[in-house]
Amino acid sequence: MHTLRKIALALVIIGAINWGLIALFQFDLVASIFGGQNAGLSRLIYGLVGLSGLICLSFFFDPETDGDVNRGVQATNQTTFGTEFADDFEPEYRREQADEVPPRGRDDV
Repeated sequence: MHTLRKIALALVIIGAINWGLIALFQFDLVASIFGGQNAGLSRLIYGLVGLSGLICLSFFFDPETDGDVNRGVQATNQTTFGTEFADDFEPEYRREQADEVPPRGRDDV
């Protein structure tokens, strides 16, 4: 399934480049390569690009590809205390600090 999604994304990118060329230069790259817009091979490519767009709709509903939350990290149930800039809470640092505190003697009271 992962390979199918990569192929679909590649075809969507090809379609986007083709639409950009049509908008900017009125040049249909797919039609010029495969023999015109009505040629069978061109229509097949257009159909595959359209189907790939429908497959890529699944990216919106897949938590593994949710760029806003995970940025490529697999979702877990662990609580984090970091912000987008830096980690606010570092439990390991606090444990090290606690280990370095000298024991209290009679003079410290």
